[in-house]
Amino acid sequence: MKILIVDDEELARARLKRMLTTLEYDEIEEVSSADEAINAFKNDSYDLVFLDINMPQVSGLELAYELKYLDENVAIIFQTAYEEHALKAFDIGAVGYLVKPYSLEQVKDTINRVKATAKSTAVPREDKEELRILSKVGDSYLLLKPEEIFYVKADLSEVMIRSAKGFSYYAQKISDLQAKLEAYNFVRIHRSYLINIDEIKEIETIEQSKLRFSFRNCSDNIESSKDGAKAFREQFKI
Repeated sequence: MKILIVDDEELARARLKRMLTTLEYDEIEEVSSADEAINAFKNDSYDLVFLDINMPQVSGLELAYELKYLDENVAIIFQTAYEEHALKAFDIGAVGYLVKPYSLEQVKDTINRVKATAKSTAVPREDKEELRILSKVGDSYLLLKPEEIFYVKADLSEVMIRSAKGFSYYAQKISDLQAKLEAYNFVRIHRSYLINIDEIKEIETIEQSKLRFSFRNCSDNIESSKDGAKAFREQFKI
């Protein structure tokens, strides 16, 4: 397990590193700021991050959004001297929350929960309510449910997500997002478009037998490719 410690206090980093070493973890890196953490994520991958909430300039809660955006599978354990951030932390997707000063046993128990969670999510779940898409708008983030998305548009190596809140970016290819959203009634109608069929208002046949889709709660119109239109007709018998 590769671990990153993010804390602006050197003594706190050293204490946690000693605990992790005692627990026989040896792939441990540490950084003291949000910028260093982001750079670390861009150059490497981690299984687990111990993230201090109360850091200068950028709070740990804000940084967690950025880290989850860069790697949605990373497990985050927040550490803080205050308990009032716990609800927000778990909202972001934290798997653990340690209140300083914590003990070696608490660290061990929290990591064990991370491992247990990883095992339970290794098999795809049937519960659709659990999926959330963390997308980015400038310096802000949106946590979207599949039903809040009208369509997805490919944009180089990432995608643009259209929801009632406008456009936001998601750092994966459209094929990767398609694999996640197909179970939620999303259909690929073009190499660049993935649409939510539950939000379709009207379907119009246009030139070259392509299809134009309009949406119930969005004024945008999306056109299929010829192959996409053929596949859609075959799938839905129209």
